[in-house]
Amino acid sequence: MTVEEIIKQLEQDKRNESYTNRGVSPVFQVDKDARILIIGQAPGRKVEETGIPFNDKSGEKLISWMGIDKETFYSKKIAIVPMDFYYPGKGKSGDLPPRKFIAEEYHPEILNLMPDISLTILIGKYSMDYYLKDRKKRNLTETVEAFREYLPDYFPIVHPSPLNFRWQAKNPWFEEEVVPALQKRVHEVL
Repeated sequence: MTVEEIIKQLEQDKRNESYTNRGVSPVFQVDKDARILIIGQAPGRKVEETGIPFNDKSGEKLISWMGIDKETFYSKKIAIVPMDFYYPGKGKSGDLPPRKFIAEEYHPEILNLMPDISLTILIGKYSMDYYLKDRKKRNLTETVEAFREYLPDYFPIVHPSPLNFRWQAKNPWFEEEVVPALQKRVHEVL
C-alpha cells in the first residue's frame, strides 16, 4: 500500500467523515528513507489548520530537544506519525485523547513503508502505552526516567507542550540527562 492509498482510505473512513467534510487532511509525515520516527499524540488545532506536524510551540521545543534544525526535522530523514492524524477536539482538561483505531488500523501499514527506521521517539503517555505495552513503568515519569531500557529502538519522552512546564520544573533531570542522551542518539542515527 502507498501513502496516497492510505490517505485515500483515511478520507473515506466513516469515522473521519466530519474532518473530510470540512476539508481537513490527515496530518503525518512519512518517507521510505526515514531513519527516525516520531510518534506523538494528535495534532493540535493550529497544526490541523496548517496541516504541518508540530507546527507550533511544542514543535519548536521538540526540535530543540532533538538538537536539530527545522530543515532536518521536516526532511525525508524524519517521519512523524501521531496516534491520531486528526485533532480530536477539546475536553474538560485539555485536548481529548487520540482515537484508538488510528494506531490499531493504520500504523502497521504506514510503518511497513519505512524499513530503515533506527529510532522511534515515543512522545507522551498514549504512544508509550501503545508501543511499550507491559514494558512501561508505573507512570510516564518513571518510563521516561528509564529511557535507557528501551534503547536502541525506542526513546520515550514527555510531551514538549508548554503546558508541561510544571512537570519539567519538578523533574530537572529530564533536561540534564534525557535531552543530551536524546540529542546524542538522534545524531548517531542521522
